[in-house]
Amino acid sequence: MYAYLYLISAILFILSLRGLSSAKSSQIGNMLGMFGMGIAIITTICLPSVMTYKFIIIGLALGGVVGYLIAKRVNMTDLPQLIAAFHSLVGLAAVCVALSAFYNPGSFGIFNLIPKVSLVEMSLGAAIGAITLAGSIVAFGKLSGFIKGKTLLFKFQHKLNLIIGIVLVLLIILFIKSQSETIFITTIIFSVILGFFLIMPIGGADMPVIVSMLNSYSGWAAAGIGLTIQNDLLIITGALVGTSGAILSHIMCKGMNRSLINVMIGGLGESATIETTFETGGPKSHIGNVKLCSPEDAAFIIKNAETVVIVPGYGMAVSQAQHVIKQITDICKADGIKTRFAIHPVAGRMPGHMNVLLAEANIDYDDVLEIDEINHDFANTDVAIVVGANDITNPAAKNDPTSPIYGMPILDVEKARTVLFVKRSLGSGYAGIDNSLFYKSNTMMILGDAKTVSENILRAMKE
Repeated sequence: MYAYLYLISAILFILSLRGLSSAKSSQIGNMLGMFGMGIAIITTICLPSVMTYKFIIIGLALGGVVGYLIAKRVNMTDLPQLIAAFHSLVGLAAVCVALSAFYNPGSFGIFNLIPKVSLVEMSLGAAIGAITLAGSIVAFGKLSGFIKGKTLLFKFQHKLNLIIGIVLVLLIILFIKSQSETIFITTIIFSVILGFFLIMPIGGADMPVIVSMLNSYSGWAAAGIGLTIQNDLLIITGALVGTSGAILSHIMCKGMNRSLINVMIGGLGESATIETTFETGGPKSHIGNVKLCSPEDAAFIIKNAETVVIVPGYGMAVSQAQHVIKQITDICKADGIKTRFAIHPVAGRMPGHMNVLLAEANIDYDDVLEIDEINHDFANTDVAIVVGANDITNPAAKNDPTSPIYGMPILDVEKARTVLFVKRSLGSGYAGIDNSLFYKSNTMMILGDAKTVSENILRAMKE
């Protein structure tokens, strides 16, 4: 009976992933995942091996209350760091279950000496879980701003990571042979250290890939522990999360034209900071002059266009401007202006960040296009409106071999007849480099908070 319920739960999880693969079916996918998890929890509680419900009820109550409060209070812009924090909890759970299985194997149906196969699964699950725990905490700190987001490199860093990795492998082998408590604890400690040193050097522009990769880590950690405690659902679920996270990481890296190994080795390198000075007549830099534009002028340009493409970025997310942008698109469509959105795979701070924000504003899914679907249209676009998206529109990725982002596919907004760039300042993006698009002859900068600027443009369009 329990096996059949676990099977139903696993099927619901698979259908959930299928639903989450499309914006149109994402809500259904989310609901299926919730039902699957509900069945999994109830089935686990009802297992004959469960002897007491005291701590289970306390844990469910505390977890439910904390989860509800977080869900009600978290801002859309804080979702990336929230997901990183949740990944750390998955890693911590894997470590705790491994420790429980080691110190009290009888509770999991393991008697006498723990089989060597189980020791392999236990040590790998604990190690991956500890790496996920430490790495996710660092990712949370970088995304929250508590830890410096730029690439942090030091001499012999890669050699140190290699040495720690070799030591970790040797410790796991020794643990399998000796089943020593000291070696097992040491393995977890070294895994935490390796997780810290692996993620700490990663630059800010690579954080979306890291979030996805940590998601994969958490899945494999769960699968490893599932094998140890012989829980079929945990094995299946862990494998699903691990595989889907790995596939998503590959897609993200492909969108950046980089390999996952390249990201893990150190991320984007440091680039020299390009200083922008302000002189009489407007902002200037060594690249060229910047054309400033008022919201009223922008409204006039938009109203006289036939085709408009909007490129959302993290600046839109921070200011929560998506609802105002939606009203602007409604006016454009009412005037017969063809209006669409262009989404880059790594826009925002996590995979799908911009899609979630646009869906929250009830923007039609059919108007939201990926880079491969929209890039060829920019040359025939009258106005491209960039709302806080910096690195994913930087032409340096195509024409500057010395740039850290060289080779990364970008949205070709520079090919539009007019580019309206809404940005708080002329500062660099998350990658820490200047954007040469600011100084193109067809670019007009509208400096200010994205929501405030968008509201002013909307007001001018209505008038």
